[in-house]
This record gives sequence, C-alpha cells and structure tokens, in this order.
Amino acid sequence: MAAEPVAWRADGVPSSERFGDIYHTETGALAQSRHVFLAGCGLPGAWSGRPQWRILETGFGLGLNFLTSWQAWRADASRPRMLHYVSIEAYPVGPHDLLRAAGAYPELMPLAEQLAAQWHGLLPGFHRLAFDAGRVLLTLCIGDVQPMLRAQRFEADSIFLDGFSPQQNPAMWSPDTLKAVSRFARRGTGLATWTYARAVRDALSQNGFQLERRPGLPPKRDCLGGVFAPAWTVRRRGPAPEHVEAPGRCAVIGAGLAGAAVAASLARRGWQVTVLDAADRPAAGASGLPFGVMAPHVSPDDALLSRLTRAGIRATWHELERLLEEGRDWRASGVLERRPEGDTRVPAGWSDSGPNESWPASAAQLAQARLPADAPALWHARAGWVRPQRLITAWLRGPGVEFRGNARVARMVHGDGAWQLFDAADRLLAEAERVVVAAGFESGRFAPELPLQPVRGQVMWGAMAADRGLPATPVNGDGHLIAHVPADDGAQLWLAGATFDRDSTDLEPSDADVAANRERLERLLPAAAAALAASFDRGQVNAWVGVRCASGDRRPLVGPLDADAAGLWACTALGSRGLSFAALCAELLAAQWHGEPLPLPANLAKALATQRTQA
Repeated sequence: MAAEPVAWRADGVPSSERFGDIYHTETGALAQSRHVFLAGCGLPGAWSGRPQWRILETGFGLGLNFLTSWQAWRADASRPRMLHYVSIEAYPVGPHDLLRAAGAYPELMPLAEQLAAQWHGLLPGFHRLAFDAGRVLLTLCIGDVQPMLRAQRFEADSIFLDGFSPQQNPAMWSPDTLKAVSRFARRGTGLATWTYARAVRDALSQNGFQLERRPGLPPKRDCLGGVFAPAWTVRRRGPAPEHVEAPGRCAVIGAGLAGAAVAASLARRGWQVTVLDAADRPAAGASGLPFGVMAPHVSPDDALLSRLTRAGIRATWHELERLLEEGRDWRASGVLERRPEGDTRVPAGWSDSGPNESWPASAAQLAQARLPADAPALWHARAGWVRPQRLITAWLRGPGVEFRGNARVARMVHGDGAWQLFDAADRLLAEAERVVVAAGFESGRFAPELPLQPVRGQVMWGAMAADRGLPATPVNGDGHLIAHVPADDGAQLWLAGATFDRDSTDLEPSDADVAANRERLERLLPAAAAALAASFDRGQVNAWVGVRCASGDRRPLVGPLDADAAGLWACTALGSRGLSFAALCAELLAAQWHGEPLPLPANLAKALATQRTQA
C-alpha cells in the first residue's frame, strides 16, 4: 500500500485525484481548522480543567486539524492532562506531504516534524502515536470508515467530520456511517463540519444531534455545528465501560517491565503509584536480562500475534526514544530473523518499499551475518536490542512513582473502598484504591484462577575480543545472538540463548543449558559459533537465568481479576516478549480505567483480556 499521492495546485492548495476534491478550503487549512472545527466545538474553552479530552475525526487527510488541536492544547494553561485524538483515514499520505502542508504555518511546523518522524509502518489497522511525553495521543485508524468505527470504543467529547465532499466520497457521509459516529457521542458531545449538505443534516438530526447553521469560511457561506442531545434515552449495547472519575492511589506488585510500564502509564494520568517488589531492587526477575532482542512476529496471514507485536513495538519504541540513550541503552539496529524451515513468506504485497517494516532479507544483509545468500531469513527494520533494566529504571524515576524494595506482599484486604497490602509479618506495606498484579510467575499467588506457567530460561554472555567477526545486528530464529553491545567499561558484549524449560523455577545455572545454547548458536550462526568456541571451551562465558511468566495461549493477560473485588487488576504473562508488550499492555490497562480510546482494535484488546481465560 503506497502513500496516497497529493496533487499540489499552482496556488498551493492540495487536492486528491482519487476523490477529485481539495483537502481544505482555499482560505487556508489553519483558518478552517480553527474556525470550523475548534471553534465549532467550543475549543479550547470546553476542555478547560478537564482531566482528558477525546476527539474523534473522520478523515485525517494532511493532519492539519490534529496539529491545530495539539497546538491549541499546548498554548492553553487550563488544558486537560491528556488529549486523545482518534482519526480514521483509508488513504494515508506520505510524510513529505504532511510537512509540505504544514510548511505554510510556522507555528505548526515543529509539531508537523514530530508527526512526520512517527509516520511510518502505517499498515491497515490501528497505530498509536505519542507526543509530549505521552500526554497527547494520536490513534490513527487506517482503513475504511465503518470497519474502523466498529473496531474502536470510547465516548468522544468532540467530533470532527472532515471527509472529502459528500458528492465525491459518499461512503464517509452515508446514513450508516453517521449513525456509527453517533454511537461515540455522549450527551453534550460537540460536533463540527465544513459541509452544510441537507442529507448530512438529516442523518445527524435523526441520530440525536441538535444542529445549527454557522457562518462558513469563504468561499463557503455556511458550515455546521451541533451537540448530541437526543430526545430519547440512549441505550448502549453491552456493559458500560469502566471509568475512573479521578486518579488516586495505586499499588503495583512487581517491579519488572510490566509493573514499571503500568506505573509510568498511570502516573502520566495523575495517579500516585507505589511499586512493591520482594527484591531490594527493580528488575530482579526475568526483566533483569542483561540485554534482549525486540523484534516483531511475522506470519503470512498477519495473524493475531503479528499484529499485537507490531503495535507493542511501536509503543515501546516511543518510550525508548523518549527516555533512553540510543547506542548505549538500546540500538535501533534492525534484526535478521533466520527461518529454519525455509519459509520467508510475508503477507501479500509486503516489500522493502513499505509501509511494512519486515521483508525477506537481502543477500547483503545475509552476507553481513556471514550466512549464505540462499539462507531463508527475514529482515525487521523496526527492531533492535534493549537493556531492559535501564528502561525499567527510567519508568520508575518518573514523577508520581515510588519504588519500595524488600516489600513482599503476603496478603491483601479490601474494605471501605481501599486495598491494604501486608507482608508476612503483617506489617502494612501500602494502602491504595486500586492494585495491579504484575509479578511475573509470582502473580499466581494473587490470581490462582489465571492459567500462568513459569518458563525458565538461561542465556550465555560475555565480552567480545576486538577481532571477532560477530554480526553488527542481532540475529534470531531458533535462539538468538546479540553482539557489539557497549559495556560501561568500554568493552563490547555479546549474548546468546535462550533455553525454554516449562514449569521450572530453578534459578541455578545449568551446564546442560550451556551446551544447549552453544548447539543452538551453531545451528543459527555457524561463523559466530566458531568465533566464540574458544570462550566456551575455556569457560569464559557467563550464565544468566530468569523465569518468565506465560499464559495458556502465550498472550499477555490484562484486566480485572475478580468482579466482586473492585479495583484488583492484572498485567502479567508477557512471556519472552516483555520488551514488545509491556508499554502496550500498560496503555491498554490505563485506557480501560479511564474510558479512553483503545490503543488496539477491540478484537485485539479482547484477545489480551483476563476474562478470555474464563470462557
């Protein structure tokens, strides 16, 4: 799916050849955004003092409504803590056109550059882009409007209808589409659009909007505004979404990737979070891996796990760029994945020209890893290595987060709207309105009904000799190898593994696992195994052991633990993909608490729910 071409007229107005229409009025995009959409919904005044504001837009186009809303949010001292902007777009343009469109407006250009920097990998589906330390969240829904509306669930505070004209793009303005849009409205939701077409007015009125004619921007005489105020009682399908009125205190059990990510996401929304861990330091369990690979799963049918890992890596990538030093704490190196069965199939239409970010590896990439030109392998451009402990440390250092070590929770008591957490000596460790269990395989002590399984893993690692020809980028497949990771003393490190021993919690290194990892490396990268043979033979390698937590279907578990115990949730079972899943699962949990737009389509969010294990 190539970027949608934009035709730029001699007067600088962008137009769409597909729809035979212009992207904004000749008066100017910024004027249209401010007059028609922001003012049409009473912004920025309407969001003053609110904890969050949620905007739904049909038709992202060149992004100028989003940029104008973001700029207004930045300029407003009374702005909400969180700004959510959800936009549906079937035909995304390229980043160069985003920048060209914003170039006429100096106040928007710095924001447009940030938008363009995250404008990648826009395959059909949802894409969460984060700005201003995660307090401005843009959820791009790439696809036809009605399926995308069905896949998202939240109550919008403002609705912007900004598709191409009803005559040129009737599907965007059909009665069925406008009925679907109305399902996002609550009483008082504002609506604005540049069109005054009779059919649009009729459909909106029939779905509960009270409308009024407003002066348009020349050359248009009129535009349309309104508010959702139906004369009937609105009945929603399914249970009402959970909604926390105001953030309070939360206790998180576990200071690994899952717990630290949850703490950071909740603190961003105003929670005071206490993170408790039995160890004296964070990342003492499976998340304490010296460094690990972060790469997506790819399948020819773009299966559930493939879409989840892609969304998860986007979420983690933003946090890595925001919090850590690239090249020292992590590296955006790309990853080569060997396919031992000779299967390099990817979904139809994927190629190295994108927008997908994985494709069959080239001969040059194989040669760099000292593999033959016909070796079956994929290249993942949006992948690399990460030091998990440094990401965890950065998350726990954020405002609103307190870490307490040597705090093993033995029991919890709920009463009077709060949870009390005690240790084995019956000392009170924390008191909070909500608790999130994120303790890896230890989560089973608090959630025995969840299908959790410990999976022991051992890796080998050590220092590289300067002349060793190990690949510059990580290689994974049946096992993995990461090399050229800088140590604090200036050395270069490598790591290989890992074993998978289900139902084992033994943390002692095993000689058998040393041999197993060596054999796995010999199959994966014969040249690298030969280069490291002397280190193995002399016993000059280090072993690290951790116990991962997996669910029965190998997907994370995010959701409430007991319908009768209000405020007790889990975020656990990240398995061997903690780097891919932690940030995404944390944002999903926070979105569910606050009635926010989901970072994933509803069916993918459901695939991570704790309730799925009870079906």
